[in-house]
Amino acid sequence: MFRNFKMVSKVVFGRGCFSQLGDILQEQRQGSESVMVFLVDDVFKDGSLENRLPRNADDLLVWVNVDDEPKTVYVDQLVMQVKAHMAGKQDSHPSGVVGIGGGSTMDLAKAVSLMLTNRGSAADYQGWDLIKKPAVYHAAVPTLSGTGAEVSRTTVLTGPQKKLGINSDHTVFDQIVLDPEMIADAPNPQRFYTGMDCYIHCVESLEGTYLNSFSRAYGEKAMDLCRDVFLDSPEDADDRLMMASYCGGMSIAYSQVGICHALSYGLSFVLGLHHGIGNCVAFDYLEDYYPEGVGEFRQMMARSGIDLPRNLTAGITDDQMKTMVDVALVLEPLWENALGRDWKTVMTREKISDLYLKM
Repeated sequence: MFRNFKMVSKVVFGRGCFSQLGDILQEQRQGSESVMVFLVDDVFKDGSLENRLPRNADDLLVWVNVDDEPKTVYVDQLVMQVKAHMAGKQDSHPSGVVGIGGGSTMDLAKAVSLMLTNRGSAADYQGWDLIKKPAVYHAAVPTLSGTGAEVSRTTVLTGPQKKLGINSDHTVFDQIVLDPEMIADAPNPQRFYTGMDCYIHCVESLEGTYLNSFSRAYGEKAMDLCRDVFLDSPEDADDRLMMASYCGGMSIAYSQVGICHALSYGLSFVLGLHHGIGNCVAFDYLEDYYPEGVGEFRQMMARSGIDLPRNLTAGITDDQMKTMVDVALVLEPLWENALGRDWKTVMTREKISDLYLKM
């Protein structure tokens, strides 16, 4: 049966389009007590961004910290903060949730919007299509590009027992505002690691068994844009990187990622590595599976002056290794996309452990 997946309803793109955010949100405001919740990466706390936010008097601004990967317990705390702000107001839910930041901040915005309408903890919904009720209106403004979080149906979260996304059609943003000026000051190597998330999306999608013409069209375009940005550095590199992220995210919407992302989840859960760094660390050891992609990745890495962290798994305990392997193996669709339906006969626990030990 063909998948009938949801896409972002509305997209605005262009330099300076952030200035339209107020007009866009105004369409969602209803009544004199309408509340918008702004979840903004706290890296911007002491800058000029706060004064540019189109806030009304009763809107809630929360500076979120994403030094660590987003956790389900943090989502639950944010939801309680929003509910406390809404107590005694005419509406029980805000008119919308707006995430402004990189992939982790956007994932938090998606998760909070979902958990405002679904009972329990965010940890209860880690998996595929467990969400039953639509989220409140939610929008995003990326300040980093590469993760594809702005278009994906996943909000990646670390729970008490696993790192696994809330995968649902209800997760997809209702609106995204793609302004290349918002990513202009992203520092290297953070910009590189996030951009490589997009590049690796493309490699894994284009070489996966789930590949189809829809995924290929978006994946090939995103791959070309990544090459432009990280091998040629054109004047409009930020514009191209932003569209690479969009297209890369769309490429995996109708296919999947693969081995690198599965291994990265294990690294993040046990060692606390951010997703982009974890992808780069893992991908550099997957030459046997993605030879051309790894070779080109190393060229991009050298051109950007990146030195990957090494020996990360030296000295880990047997229990930690078991947990890493367990977390990676939960992501069965990723392994099947990479290696086919018989992937369990190809990728054993011992092979995964050997890959981790190289890192």
